[in-house]
Amino acid sequence: MAAHIVKTRSELHFSIPGEFADRSSGYSGDLVVSELGGAVQMGFRVARLEHDGYVATHVHSFEESLFVIDGTLVVDTPDGSHELVSGDYALFPVGMTHAFRNLSGSPVEFAEMKAPLPRERFGFDTQFPPPLRAAQALAIDVRDPRNRYFGHIDPASMDPKLQTQDKLALSASMRTALLVYSGISVKMMVDSDLGADLSTMFMVQYEPGGFAGAHDHPLEETYLILEGQTEAVFDGSSYLLGPGDVAWAGVGCVHEFRQIGDGVVRWLEPQAPQPPPRHSYRFARDWAYLENALADET
Repeated sequence: MAAHIVKTRSELHFSIPGEFADRSSGYSGDLVVSELGGAVQMGFRVARLEHDGYVATHVHSFEESLFVIDGTLVVDTPDGSHELVSGDYALFPVGMTHAFRNLSGSPVEFAEMKAPLPRERFGFDTQFPPPLRAAQALAIDVRDPRNRYFGHIDPASMDPKLQTQDKLALSASMRTALLVYSGISVKMMVDSDLGADLSTMFMVQYEPGGFAGAHDHPLEETYLILEGQTEAVFDGSSYLLGPGDVAWAGVGCVHEFRQIGDGVVRWLEPQAPQPPPRHSYRFARDWAYLENALADET
């Protein structure tokens, strides 16, 4: 049976990441997806940075994506300093130096997606170059064509009625298209268009009655629930997931989702590696149909 992880919000345990023990202040997190849980392609941490906290300048030999759940985070890069608020996201390609600061009066909570998997035996594949210069932090402007590696998404981004040219932050195109099918809406965030090579990250929303039948992938997925409730089944085990809960499905883990309750359910979903151009889904019902059809022929 393929591996899976489910961790509710109340089960998250925030502690100082070992690689940043002497190179941060007020920084903590729960490394939900790691080698210990059976992951081989990706790591995923729910992190918190307290008021006046910082994470020292660092660089990884893996690709990292970040999504701000709540609060305001300053990200320093060689291109300048950027202020990220709830719904903002960022991509740090392999070898891109960066640092974090919290200049607000409240803690900030964010999700960190890493691919390939950071390896503990190699210091979590993280090194510490000289500090970046801390500049005045500027808000993310997704309409500026010079913007690189940053974006923004919110619940309105998942509404099919708000996908017209005059309502979108970016000009309407296939790059910004909302994919809607079977009561499910999907909005891409981090992919090759943004500069990612090793992972993707997108937002998923199920309308009332939305359902995705049993399937698996040749990749690993994490699900961070942001709104509403879903019944999730991983290899036959059923879970009720709500805001703040995190789940992970390894390669070959058969899973399905069903919206529960009156409202929508919405979650953040990173994947690693990037999906292949074909056969990224293997639906159990299709192969069961073939099995029955072949039985009828004999």
